[in-house]
Amino acid sequence: MLSIIVPTYNESRNIEELLTRIFTALKPNYTPYEVLIVDDNSPDGTAQIAEALKSKFDLRVVKRPRKIGLASAVMNGFKLATGDIFCVMDADLSHPPEAIPEMYKEISSGNADIVVGSRRVEGGGATNWPWYRKLTSTFAQLLARPITNVKDNGSGFFMIKKSVLEGADINPIGFKILIEILAKGNYSKVKEIPIVFNDREGGQSKLGLKQIIEYLKQLGLIYYAMFTGKINTSRRKS
Repeated sequence: MLSIIVPTYNESRNIEELLTRIFTALKPNYTPYEVLIVDDNSPDGTAQIAEALKSKFDLRVVKRPRKIGLASAVMNGFKLATGDIFCVMDADLSHPPEAIPEMYKEISSGNADIVVGSRRVEGGGATNWPWYRKLTSTFAQLLARPITNVKDNGSGFFMIKKSVLEGADINPIGFKILIEILAKGNYSKVKEIPIVFNDREGGQSKLGLKQIIEYLKQLGLIYYAMFTGKINTSRRKS
């Protein structure tokens, strides 16, 4: 079974369209799946809107008491999910739900343990992205390059087998959960499939100074674990 985990914070303008596209993309494939909305007490009523949409879509809404963070929300979703394959995606319509069936096919067929929706492989890219966001993203991914050769190691759109997390000491700092999984997860095969990332049109970007500092702290802890032998780096390549 496939569990689709969507962390949300102030996504009231996007949540209905996102759910419509998810259910439209998956319905023709008849794949058993569930959708979990994990909301950090959005003041714009995202959770309430999602609850109201239960009459239209089969989904679960997890309402957390306060804004704790994206990575923490994803980990919360992992714990509550009932599937053996997890998909993580943003709620701001930047990730195309239409790519989910292809990602699922790669994992269910045994071609990969982790599938990354990638902007940085042939056929992938980004639209409506300001130059400073491109520069920040490129720099962030270069900082993480010694950890993994996955080209889009900062992607927020990915799919993993549940077994990848077994015994892994994942530290949910900030908003880049994939790099933690690539550094510490139990896997042997990673595949990147091209996606076109569409910068958000509704709501505000969550990227700010706090998130940048958290990312640098996260990388520092990973590198420390690598240098002290707590992470096996011999199989960190895709």
